[in-house]
Amino acid sequence: MIKHIISGVCLLGIFSVSAQNLAVGTVFEDSNQNGEMDSGEKGIEKVAVTNGKEVVLTNSKGKYELPLSKDMIISVIKPSGYRVATNTDNLPQFFYIHKPEGSPKLKFPGVKSTGEIPKSVDFALIPSEEKEDFTALIFGDPQPYTQEEVDYFADGIVAEVEGIENVPFGLSLGDLVGNDLDLFNPYIKAVKNVGISWYNLLGNHDINFDVENDTLSDETYEAHFGPANYAFNYGKVHFLVLDDVLYPDPRDGKGYLGGFREDQLQFIENDLKHVPKDHLIVIALHIPLSEPDGRDTFRDEDRDRLFQLLEDFPNTLSLSAHTHIQRQGFFGKEEGWQQDNSHHHYNVGTTSGDWYSGKLDENNVPISTMRDGTPKGYAFINFNGNDYNIDYKVAGKPADYQMEVFAPKVVAKGRRTKAGIYVNFFMGTEDDEVLYRIDEWEWKEMQYIEDYDPSYVEMVYEWDLAEELMPGRRSSNPIRSEHLWRGSIPTKLETGEHDIEIKATDMFGKTHTTRSSYRLAEPLEEVIN
Repeated sequence: MIKHIISGVCLLGIFSVSAQNLAVGTVFEDSNQNGEMDSGEKGIEKVAVTNGKEVVLTNSKGKYELPLSKDMIISVIKPSGYRVATNTDNLPQFFYIHKPEGSPKLKFPGVKSTGEIPKSVDFALIPSEEKEDFTALIFGDPQPYTQEEVDYFADGIVAEVEGIENVPFGLSLGDLVGNDLDLFNPYIKAVKNVGISWYNLLGNHDINFDVENDTLSDETYEAHFGPANYAFNYGKVHFLVLDDVLYPDPRDGKGYLGGFREDQLQFIENDLKHVPKDHLIVIALHIPLSEPDGRDTFRDEDRDRLFQLLEDFPNTLSLSAHTHIQRQGFFGKEEGWQQDNSHHHYNVGTTSGDWYSGKLDENNVPISTMRDGTPKGYAFINFNGNDYNIDYKVAGKPADYQMEVFAPKVVAKGRRTKAGIYVNFFMGTEDDEVLYRIDEWEWKEMQYIEDYDPSYVEMVYEWDLAEELMPGRRSSNPIRSEHLWRGSIPTKLETGEHDIEIKATDMFGKTHTTRSSYRLAEPLEEVIN
């Protein structure tokens, strides 16, 4: 048996050229992990295989057949209890690209001609123990525009999780690079150092802009990562990874819009037919299903169709990046969700933060705090059966750094003040409980507000007030944070330092604490008199 490598994809079971109208093959248990179906290795039944639109299950001998077109990617939907091989860059090899004529000529090269479809396109699955409680590592928007920014990403994010243990795989939620698709390979080499199997998703800065049809906008992405729409299972979780960038914008042919093509919606529908209803469905996207300030960035009818397809699945979560802030969204029946319990959409904070802006840290990497006051970082999603909880990890900080507190340094004793104690609870939602107390007195509720984070405002305007240029690049102007709380400052206490203690409980029942302080001083005129 001959094994070829085309566009970084291992093609298994190539016997002879066939002019058939069907793609056929076998999904088999690769006991010796050599990538070939050897004597004694058996096919695996009831494994889903897709051409990006239709989804079929293998028969009792592990065989499948799918309609064939001149531009398609066949991929196996990894079942629980198995893993797929990864290449030398830790990219999962679960697909076969079929482009007999190759990609069209573009600024950034796509897939070279793959020739005719092999007689049998086989997929090797390796038995693997998968626990129902596991953790996935999630990156939002690495988005380097230069090699220097690739290095920032590598030094500021990847180095922190290099060699991570007890995390079976990671996923980047799009904008892997910033328009220069020649940076795909440097990005891949950087993420390789995490040391785990790594999935990827296409973002609006990862597309071929010199095309007139959305179906061709992912040609260079496909050459590096495979299909832009795919699925896999782990434990009792079904992951659907989807390209939700419509380019050009179908409304006016300019820019892009969040949404799906009809063939993508058919893929989702066909895929979900084979998923147990009690499993957790995780939809991974780049553009959020909604954005702050009510901006029209996602096609409503596509979101409604997605929600209809999910109406029989009580356990769901959707993920996105794109905005370079962090938000928790909840969709109810007023927003088209079909179930009584709301749908949780987590818009993950980005690894590039505010596009690699801000002061440089001790490693000469931009601190890059985002416009809503969320520091750059990444997420761990902890799964337990069909349940989940999320931890956000701020890059370069201890794991328990979940809040930033802003309070005046000194306040006049006995006088009213409009100053306040502000808490930016990075994973917070409006319904969360955030309490504070002074000097271990009674706990009081803080008021949820949507406002500019004063810690971030101070950070930004330091650039404008500086009399000399500072290393790095000025951060973006602040926007209103959706995870900010305020408490009043007691001034009728003794002069001197007073301790501030904060306790916040998130949507998963996890309690986080932090401390700060302020000082009370006698008013100056009283001292003068």
